Amino acid sequence: MVGSDTMSTMSTAEGRQSRILVVDDEPMVLEVVTTYLERDGYQVTTASSGAEAIAAISGSRPDLVVLDVMLPEIDGFDILGRIRRSSDTPVILLTARTEETDRVLGLELGADDYVVKPFSPRELAARVRSVLRRAQPRRGGEVLEFGDLRIDGVSREVSLAGEVVATTPKEFDLLVFLAGSPRQVFSRSQLLEQVWDSSADYQDPSTVTVHVRRLRQKLEADAENPRWLHTVWGVGYRFEP
Repeated sequence: MVGSDTMSTMSTAEGRQSRILVVDDEPMVLEVVTTYLERDGYQVTTASSGAEAIAAISGSRPDLVVLDVMLPEIDGFDILGRIRRSSDTPVILLTARTEETDRVLGLELGADDYVVKPFSPRELAARVRSVLRRAQPRRGGEVLEFGDLRIDGVSREVSLAGEVVATTPKEFDLLVFLAGSPRQVFSRSQLLEQVWDSSADYQDPSTVTVHVRRLRQKLEADAENPRWLHTVWGVGYRFEP
């Protein structure tokens, strides 16, 4: 059940309130989610179809999209793919599908997080805060360099041999966390707790596996024989400098 505690407003680096686009074809879901996010101080825009969502994304340029997978006209996976072709706007998927393949597909397409229906509005609001917090530039972030790999914690940019590598906010957070503790092995449960602010009770551990795989595809010349992101079988993952 949802409590009535008041949350602090999340604003962007420019000081304005964060803009959230909520996309769902169920009016009750839109009403409840909007109520909780506006209570937290966000500016909320809604859309009830894929076509409306695409128009809203182009028009309002949201800071985060809460996106239902099962939509009329154009489904959420298609919309997510369109978003990722042009921006790294954080996306949280809402899905009634419980099959692991559907969750993995969303993560492979670039979703930053997902919430399975039926869900607690409090949990969704917490996920929104977490994803937005990690997506924002941080002052005083350090720059990590390992050969031709450069991870800039201030601009939140990754570059390889001088070329910028596009990463989602969660991919960047995972890379920074692992690279910040070279050679230390972390289990998937530890990474869920530290990077996702979650646990295996609420988040599928395969989320970590998918994000590691995507980082390898972007950073490693040979993803099967990685240079930086190593799997320690039966334990977890480590960053090798």
